[in-house]
Amino acid sequence: MRTVGSLALQESQSVCPLVVDLDGTVIRSNMLFEALCRLVKDNPGALCLIPYWLYRGKAVLKEQLALRASVDPGGLPYNHEFVAWLTRQRARGRTLILCTGSHETMARAIAAHLGMFDDVMASDGETNLAGRNKAEALVRRFGSAGFDYAGNSRDDFAVWRSARRAVVVCPSAHVAKRAPSCGEVELVFPSSKRGLEVWRRLLRVHQWSKNLLLGVPIVAAHRFMEWEAWQGLGLAFLSFSLCASAVYMTNDLLDLESDRRHPKKCTRPFACGQVPVWVGFVLVPLLLLSSFALARHVGGSFVAWLLAYAGLTTAYSWWLKRLLLVDCLTLAMLYTARIVAGGAVIHVHVSFWLLAFSCFLFLSLAFAKRYAELRLLSQTGKEQAHGRAYWLSDSPLIQMLGIASGYAAVLVFALYLNSDAVLQLYRAPEYLWGAVPVTVFWISWMWMQAHRGALQEDAVVFALTDRTSLLAGIALAVVFGLATVGWLA
Repeated sequence: MRTVGSLALQESQSVCPLVVDLDGTVIRSNMLFEALCRLVKDNPGALCLIPYWLYRGKAVLKEQLALRASVDPGGLPYNHEFVAWLTRQRARGRTLILCTGSHETMARAIAAHLGMFDDVMASDGETNLAGRNKAEALVRRFGSAGFDYAGNSRDDFAVWRSARRAVVVCPSAHVAKRAPSCGEVELVFPSSKRGLEVWRRLLRVHQWSKNLLLGVPIVAAHRFMEWEAWQGLGLAFLSFSLCASAVYMTNDLLDLESDRRHPKKCTRPFACGQVPVWVGFVLVPLLLLSSFALARHVGGSFVAWLLAYAGLTTAYSWWLKRLLLVDCLTLAMLYTARIVAGGAVIHVHVSFWLLAFSCFLFLSLAFAKRYAELRLLSQTGKEQAHGRAYWLSDSPLIQMLGIASGYAAVLVFALYLNSDAVLQLYRAPEYLWGAVPVTVFWISWMWMQAHRGALQEDAVVFALTDRTSLLAGIALAVVFGLATVGWLA
């Protein structure tokens, strides 16, 4: 058995045709699930028909998906090392046949894009060309042991038994172990390992920090010593984080095409093929079930707020993020929903002042996120972000709206300092005026970073890792601490 990278790696000059699988071999994905993602995005109502199509057979399912969901072959995550090897085989005069269980419409589009295959064999509305069906079709055409076959999955065992030699591409541990028993293995393209870093990026663990907003109400209400309330907030944090990861994954599945065209998002695990798309269809429901199981233990109206968050963020992923300005307003509402949900956990009514301040502040940060994306877009030479309603020329207006929203939040805070609630909560409320210049500085600093191109991710996540923002947070904590204890007053 030869392995790519070994000294024995010399391309075969045999005239024996090389038959190549598509899913998981030429591409690091599966066209069935690629089409399913596109269908969910463009026509979610058609999902009701999937059980009926599947009942009629997998071939019918693939045909119906191919008719309703077009996938851009130029944006797929190709296995570039393997495709380069195929190119060299083709240059040596070898006949290449693309033989796949995917529908022929998609297979021919991909073959035309690559321009290296002599013929295409694929599923149609009657025959699912996979497993034994594929093996029988190839034997009828080339004869037993009349072809070499490159594949990657257990469905290819039957084909390898009928082939002259096997080329094993990015196999699982089980397939790599069983493949030699199915025939002579000529070459192996090893699978890339998925470490913890890949799963961390898939789950967006760094985004969990935004769920610390659940703790804002207990701090604002000065209920620091209620350990039972903190335990409830801990469960709520984990519940919210699991739900958020499920939503982020759903968003990545719906945004596959847009992410693959984005200069930075193209490295996301689903977009680049590090994690198969089908994994998302398994993990999303598991994460949601786990999230709501934890939410039931939190009790109160937290479950209702978690449902509201899940519903709103799903609507954002499907539709709202493509609407001008509405997307930023929705993001601000999602941030504020975390604060209200935290109040529900400890049975505290969130005040008008906190809601108003949160809405304006997070609207500013949402605009900062869009502004940063448009600045990044300017480096690509494009005029409009794919899947978004913003043009590059909108950047100055987005900047103006964002800065105005941030300063409106400061104004709300300044008016709050003159309210009766301040006198009830703080022994020395005059110290709170020190928070005004700190907040003005921080909002101005965030927009300065966005303007200079340093803010290239979610603004809240950036603030939690930015040294200057952390120093501003410490300054605010000192000011609120002095106002609370009345020291030196």
